[in-house]
Amino acid sequence: MRPRWSRIASPIAAALSALALLAGLTACSSSDEGDELLIYNAQHESLTKEWIDAFTKETGIKVTYRQGGDTELGNQLVAEGDASPADVFLTENSPAMAAVERAGLFADLGPDTVKQVPAQCRPATGKWTGVAARSTVFVYNKGRLQPDQLPKSLLDLQQPTWRGRWGAPPTKADFQAIVSALLQLKGEPATQQWLTGMKANAKIYSDNIATLKAVNAGEVDGGVIYHYYWFRDQSKTKEMSANTALHYFKNEDPGAFVSLSGGGVLASSDKQDQAQQFIRFITGKAGQEVLEKGTSFEYTVASAVPSNPALPPLDTLQAPAVDPSTLDAQKVSDLMTKDGLL
Repeated sequence: MRPRWSRIASPIAAALSALALLAGLTACSSSDEGDELLIYNAQHESLTKEWIDAFTKETGIKVTYRQGGDTELGNQLVAEGDASPADVFLTENSPAMAAVERAGLFADLGPDTVKQVPAQCRPATGKWTGVAARSTVFVYNKGRLQPDQLPKSLLDLQQPTWRGRWGAPPTKADFQAIVSALLQLKGEPATQQWLTGMKANAKIYSDNIATLKAVNAGEVDGGVIYHYYWFRDQSKTKEMSANTALHYFKNEDPGAFVSLSGGGVLASSDKQDQAQQFIRFITGKAGQEVLEKGTSFEYTVASAVPSNPALPPLDTLQAPAVDPSTLDAQKVSDLMTKDGLL
């Protein structure tokens, strides 16, 4: 595997502006990667490595990747446009996929790929698809909250009674995807009001893991995270989650939002066949079994492969219907900045 993108640099590039630096990285890496399929990867690195290893074993096609965040790599693709060296884009959440789609940079996915994924797990456009999923949850400290004291809705957390009692990581793309769903479901005034309440009430943490640790330690009563961080720790030492449990809002509440991890093929790629094969593979039986049998604890979304048996079935979570292709990351960023959360 090639070095991670963030490690590639040069003395000249270090002196350039951020945009010029990113462009320099693109030019440098493209010549090194040669005939290998190149993924811009914002999914968890360990999961993508599992997918790559299984794909290469089956097809013989070599794959390399550049690791980064959803927003970082999505913005990079939009800046590069048709000159991007990327063949495939993978994300943890949908908003970055929607931004790249709006820029007109995705090729149509092949019909064999589309038919592997249920309609509720992909945009109707066929420009990209869900490849995995994660559920929003409220993790709570069992010593500080009883079940009858839990919030009935994500919207409850804006109330003064929750001041200083819950935490979240607003700078992370994961959390911003949840806010994107809130915006789509409830509209801008309600979303802005909730963010104002969050600013007053929530303790801010750097990421999902830091939030989980804080809840476990009793720093706050609860926190908004994605489910799989809890399940991963529960499957190991439980050092970050032993004192906690998960609350699922259900009832099509914004707090029951299920976020799709996305995968798409760049229209500018000169390896269309291989790139299409990769997306078809990870949404196929073998690719989805990596989720079922592995340690990611993310939900399967395709080819009728069941999720890890430790997880509550996806169809029991009563998630709201959200169109993943219309999640507006830029609007969310603007609203969160207005309230001083970014």
